[in-house]
Amino acid sequence: MFDQLDAVIHRFEELEARLSAPGLYDDPAAAAALLKERGDLEPIVVAARAYHAAEQQKAEAEEMLGDPDLKELAQDELRQAKDDLERLEGELKILLLPRDPNDDKNIIVEIRGGAGGEESALFAHSLYRMYTMYAEKRGWTVELLSMSETELGGCKEVVFQISGDQVYSRMKFESGVHRVQRVPETESQGRVHTSTVTVAVLPEAEEVDFAINPADLKIDTFRSAIGGRRRSNASATRWSNARTNAASTRTKTKPCACCAPVCTKPSWKSRMQPSRPTAKTRLAPATVPSASAPTISRKIACLTTASN
Repeated sequence: MFDQLDAVIHRFEELEARLSAPGLYDDPAAAAALLKERGDLEPIVVAARAYHAAEQQKAEAEEMLGDPDLKELAQDELRQAKDDLERLEGELKILLLPRDPNDDKNIIVEIRGGAGGEESALFAHSLYRMYTMYAEKRGWTVELLSMSETELGGCKEVVFQISGDQVYSRMKFESGVHRVQRVPETESQGRVHTSTVTVAVLPEAEEVDFAINPADLKIDTFRSAIGGRRRSNASATRWSNARTNAASTRTKTKPCACCAPVCTKPSWKSRMQPSRPTAKTRLAPATVPSASAPTISRKIACLTTASN
């Protein structure tokens, strides 16, 4: 642990020297990163320096024990130094633990009502008010993103953002299912109800800059085989790599017959609308074909043969 403390103190002194150099703020992003790292190491350095001071005080008190006139004073200082060393050692063990890289990020909180109906919506609204008041107490900023309210003043779903110093480190353990057992305002007979609410605490995503080269894209356009107004075009975009290029060279697309220059398929209007009858068809006598007629004539012929 002490070797690690020496490395932290050396890094802190190096950061202080770099922060005092002229022209540091010519690059605001680099300056902000150095200031953030210095702020993270400062509590460890303060505790480490206090620990070294307590060690020195303990050594001086042990030397004073040989003097009879200062023996009582030396015993008090030695006792105080031992207490300080024990306390500072516990603090340093906690400060040297590996940190979550998302501890300093802002968060987005999603609260949704679960089992319990209207009572769970009221409980969700109470949680939202509690988190809002806690954020205001710590000096954080709360921004409401969306809320679905109910008629009785609850909310089925609420999403809000909290911005500030080390927000995720304080709020990340609130994720999960919260339960309440109480007599709700919607209960008229005084029975105890159990309601649940889900809370999700998500660290804010970092902005990433990237560029897409149009030469690395391959766009395929497909057409449906249905003519007329129902013809629709759909396009798909995919990344182009060596495997995709090799596959595209081996695969050949067969054009649809409907996409040919001359299409012989009837249009949708001709299929949907009946054709108009001609004059000869309108003047001809109406005949109704019967499916049972050949069967009846065949039976008559058989009876006549049998009678003869």
